Amino acid sequence: MPVKIVAVNAGPRKGWNTDTLISEAVKGAEDAGAQVQRFDLFKLEKYTGCISCFGCKKEQFKGRCICRDGLTPVLDAISEADGLIIGSPNYLSEMTASFRALYERLIFRSLTYNLENPCCNTHPIPVLLIMTSNAPDTMYKDMLDNYRQTLSRFVGPTEVFVSGNTLQLKDYSRTDWEWTMFNPQAKMERHETVFPQECRKVCELGASLVR
Repeated sequence: MPVKIVAVNAGPRKGWNTDTLISEAVKGAEDAGAQVQRFDLFKLEKYTGCISCFGCKKEQFKGRCICRDGLTPVLDAISEADGLIIGSPNYLSEMTASFRALYERLIFRSLTYNLENPCCNTHPIPVLLIMTSNAPDTMYKDMLDNYRQTLSRFVGPTEVFVSGNTLQLKDYSRTDWEWTMFNPQAKMERHETVFPQECRKVCELGASLVR
């Protein structure tokens, strides 16, 4: 049986930074022999974050989110997967609301509130968490460390990859933008030199999920 990897894009922009890096990680996983199932959260049917129904705390539903909506196929697929690739752009110093909705549901279903056994997940899987950001790579280190620790505890061993100072537009010179705080030339140079290196790196990381 091939290794099953789930890839989740929590960003809205097709063909841009987050989408591209996830695609490269998927390529690495597929080249290593994995079967990849991909979800784009912005294309799913309506869903919410955790609604605090505590259904996942009942013995008959232990470890399963009983809320049925657009995230249900994603959560079910992760439960059956051998690895998880998940990526999000940084919006206002956080991951997207779509990422947070999945994150809440993914983590809370395995949280038991039991001191002796705080996590009921019996199938830990490796996780590759990708974040893209207009800010420098190191700016959100504390936030990402928190995500890494929590994902490692409740989902499986997690590696974080950050692509910072990303290119947001193909043309920063348009007069209707007036984005004067950026250096368009520096942005483009980084995108043409550093970003391809990052693509190769996440491709390797995607393959490592399979190995």
